[in-house]
Amino acid sequence: MRPHAQVLTLALLVAAPAYAQAAAVAAGAAIEGEAAQATPAQDPPDAAPPVEPVPPDAPASTAIDPDPRTSDLRTQAERDFDALYRGDQPYDPVFDATLPAPAVLPASFDPWEGYNRQMHRFNNAIDRNIARPLARAYVRVVPRPVRLGVSNFFSNLGQPVSAVNALLQGKPKQAAQSLGRFALNTTLGIGGIFDPASDAKLPNRSEDFGQTLGIWGWERSRYLELPLFGPRTLRDSLGIFGDAPLSPLRQVSDDATRIPLQGLQLVEVRTQLLATDSLREGATDDYALVRDAWLQRRNYQIFGDRLEGDDDLPEYLRDDTNPLVPAGAMPVLPSDPN
Repeated sequence: MRPHAQVLTLALLVAAPAYAQAAAVAAGAAIEGEAAQATPAQDPPDAAPPVEPVPPDAPASTAIDPDPRTSDLRTQAERDFDALYRGDQPYDPVFDATLPAPAVLPASFDPWEGYNRQMHRFNNAIDRNIARPLARAYVRVVPRPVRLGVSNFFSNLGQPVSAVNALLQGKPKQAAQSLGRFALNTTLGIGGIFDPASDAKLPNRSEDFGQTLGIWGWERSRYLELPLFGPRTLRDSLGIFGDAPLSPLRQVSDDATRIPLQGLQLVEVRTQLLATDSLREGATDDYALVRDAWLQRRNYQIFGDRLEGDDDLPEYLRDDTNPLVPAGAMPVLPSDPN
């Protein structure tokens, strides 16, 4: 390349940035000139009308509102969504207006929770080391027809207690059915081992004095867990003493006969509860699970007649079985050997 051409090229490279800046300034001046011709003259910024001061005692409505563009940082889509679906409700990232209202369960009346939890741990230890192993061994060793006969036998022994309490609750028809079951199963059922009363369409309904006290007006009672007897309420704990004298098993004076029968009855009751063990496995709070489930079942046993025809009730509430430690299993003082 020739020397004068190199000099010219170098000069253009040096002058290019300055030329571009000058062109931009000239273009901006031209645009401002056209805008000034198209619009009437305005006062300069420093000539804006003065803002009158707000009196100290002025109401809040006279205060200057903040700029919504700076006070609300949500996007327009978010504001539209809030207006359509949330209204005036506060922002909730998991809110869904299409979901039904959450179920609200009645709170358990458990003012003695501290004591009850300690007793629950004690009962669980007894159950884990003694009662449940015996129940499982009983299921493995004893054939099912024999176990069914044992269950029928002890269920039949509870019919006199059910009959008396049904009568006290103002249910004479149910009391007559319980007495009919007891008479039929004791005679034709060979002491209650068989159950011809069910074939005769006589319902098997369990009533106790705790339920009677509930019908009489003691509707709300504090939860109480008894040693070995498990979940109860204060009302049902007192009801045990009302049922115990009516139990045929407690009328057996021979300790060598009564005590083994009471022990077998306890094992049989624990066998009925084996099906519920899987429901308790992995529970976050086993105590609360047992308490709430027991209270719900107990309330239905007492006040279930008020819910007749309710098709939404779960099946476990409709079940007539009552796998509780019966009053007949309460220990009694040994008889006089003389």
